[in-house]
Amino acid sequence: MRVKLEDVCERGSSNLKQSDVCEMKGDYPIYGASGYIGNVDFYHQEKPYVAVVKDGAGIGRTTLHPAKSSVIGTMQYLLPKENVLPEYLFYVVSYMHLEKYFTGATIPHIYFKDYKNEEFNLDSIEKQAEIVDVLGRCQQVIEKRKREMQLLDDLIKARFVEMFGDPYVNPLKWKKLKIKDAVTIEPQNGLYKPQSDYVTDGSGIPILRIDGFYDGMVTDFASLKRLKCSETERQRYLLLEDDIVINRVNSIEYLGKCAHIKDLLEDTVYESNMMRMHFDPEYYNPVYICKLLCSQFIYDQIVNHAKKSVNQASINQKDVLDFNIYQPPLDLQNEFANFVQQVDKSKVAVQKALDETQMLFDSLMQKYFM
Repeated sequence: MRVKLEDVCERGSSNLKQSDVCEMKGDYPIYGASGYIGNVDFYHQEKPYVAVVKDGAGIGRTTLHPAKSSVIGTMQYLLPKENVLPEYLFYVVSYMHLEKYFTGATIPHIYFKDYKNEEFNLDSIEKQAEIVDVLGRCQQVIEKRKREMQLLDDLIKARFVEMFGDPYVNPLKWKKLKIKDAVTIEPQNGLYKPQSDYVTDGSGIPILRIDGFYDGMVTDFASLKRLKCSETERQRYLLLEDDIVINRVNSIEYLGKCAHIKDLLEDTVYESNMMRMHFDPEYYNPVYICKLLCSQFIYDQIVNHAKKSVNQASINQKDVLDFNIYQPPLDLQNEFANFVQQVDKSKVAVQKALDETQMLFDSLMQKYFM
């Protein structure tokens, strides 16, 4: 049976601020856009419910919460009616991708009045329970694969500390120097282009943006967006094999996100809210240097130098050039790089299994709710 979202849930709101509850203690959980905040001595909802991020970062993200809990004011309550299971409602709303309804440039918002007429297929309570069970088991597999990926990432971090020591302590007394003394190409900001210069017909040149890399690696060169640019721009902002790119403008938690450029498929440029640099290959393996730049040791230096505003922070080339790094022997760096290469092979296999399970999950969601 086709129904609208407003047929299966009611809107609820919260006027709580995180600052109002962060010092409270109690037996009842309270949640925000990033998840669990803490426990307080009250609750707003007697029964399980769905919540949607309605303001700011993460807008449209959907979560399922237990009975006798609450959310803060950046979240929207969706309270299930008798004709729908809370878990079923959660999957339905997740499938709708409500972020598409955002309005506002500085701080985006979504409103129930704009998405309440979203239609979907509503089954009987018995069938809903079956669907929830299938999707739940599929999600468990997805979460297991994600945990495997995290464990492999943790293995690399542990090996880094084992081989090079804690960068804060430098117990092995590696040579300490500034980035400006280690690079052959100094940090350079990328190319700015308006959206009108992006193309979808396969022409143009690929451009690497900050959403194109994760955990030190570009996720998929083949899927990068393309744009028109002059030959001068192409040459000025062309990425080179073994470059390091670093995010220079973003919210503070994502500032400094970096990646090692390798296995380029074709000429590729990079966008303006990142900078790139190239380290001297006689002294540095890019795999080692990228892991160092992605570490808490470098992130703390970034935070100390960042220029902060209400919604974002930034770092400049001069500050990056003054960041402290270490120079272990190149053969030790190469040994670490070989270890990372072997772990990456395992990560590729796990990622493939994760992608396949995610595709199954997405197809099931479409089958059940379209």
